Amino acid sequence: MQQIFNFISRNSYRLLFLLLLGISLTLTIQFHSFHRSKMISSANVISGNVYQEVNNAKEYLHLRKENDDLALENAMLRSLLFQVKDSSFMTRLDSIKGVKPSDIVVAKVIKNSYSVYENYLTLNAGQKEGVKPDMGVINSKGIIGIIDDTSENYATVASILNKKSRINAKIKKSNHFGSLVWNGKSTGFVQLIDVPRLANIHKGDTVVTGGQSVIFPENINIGTIHKVFRDKDNQTNFYTLEIKLFNDMTNLGHVYILKNKGSEEMKQLENQRKKDE
Repeated sequence: MQQIFNFISRNSYRLLFLLLLGISLTLTIQFHSFHRSKMISSANVISGNVYQEVNNAKEYLHLRKENDDLALENAMLRSLLFQVKDSSFMTRLDSIKGVKPSDIVVAKVIKNSYSVYENYLTLNAGQKEGVKPDMGVINSKGIIGIIDDTSENYATVASILNKKSRINAKIKKSNHFGSLVWNGKSTGFVQLIDVPRLANIHKGDTVVTGGQSVIFPENINIGTIHKVFRDKDNQTNFYTLEIKLFNDMTNLGHVYILKNKGSEEMKQLENQRKKDE
C-alpha cells in the first residue's frame, strides 16, 4: 500500500494531467458532433477488426466440420452425375455410369504410407458402413487404391503405390488396354505395362480405368502419359508407359469408396468354374 502512495506522490502532476485530459476529451466528444462522429467511427473500426478476428478463429475451429459437410455434398453431386445418361457429358466429366448414391461411402484418410514398396492407407469407415475388401477407392482427381481389409469402423487400402497392385487400365484416346503397376521408385508416377505396339501413343494422353473388372468402373482418371519405353532389342510387341498421376498420393484427405454388388456374383461364377474344372 505504501508503494502505491509513493507512486501517486511521485507522479501526481502526470496523473492530474491525464485526469484533466480525459475530462476535456469526454466533454469535447459529448458536446461536439464532429468529434463524436469521429470517435464512433474509430470505435467501429476497432470493434469491427476484433469481431473479424474472433469470427476467423471460430471459422478455423469449425473447418473440420465444414470439410466433412463439403465431402458429403461432393459425394451427393458426384453420385447424381454418375446417373447422367448423356454419354458425351459423361465422358467430359469422367463420371461413372450405374453407380447409385447408396453405393458411395465417404471416408477420410487417417493414415497414409508412401515411402515403402507396399504402401497402405487407413480409412475411418468400415463394415458398419458396408465397406468390404476389393472395393475401389477414388477421390475427385482419380483412383487411390483397393480395399484390402476391414474392421467394424476402419478399413485398410492397398494403395496404387504398392508393388503388389495390378489394375486394369486403358489409354482413353485409343482404348488400348494394359496393366497398371508400380515400380517402387517415385510417388508421382506409376507404370502401364503390356500396351500393344500397335497403339497410337502420344505424351500427355490420358490414362483411365479400363472397366474390365468389377472393382473400378470404366473411365475413372488415373494420369497422363509421361514417357514411353520400348524394348531395345524389339523382342516384345508391347510398350511400357510411365504415367504421371493426377493425384498427389502424399497428400490425401476425403475419399469415396465404391460399393460394387456385382463382385459377389463374379466370385461365385469363378468359384463355380473352378469346381467344374
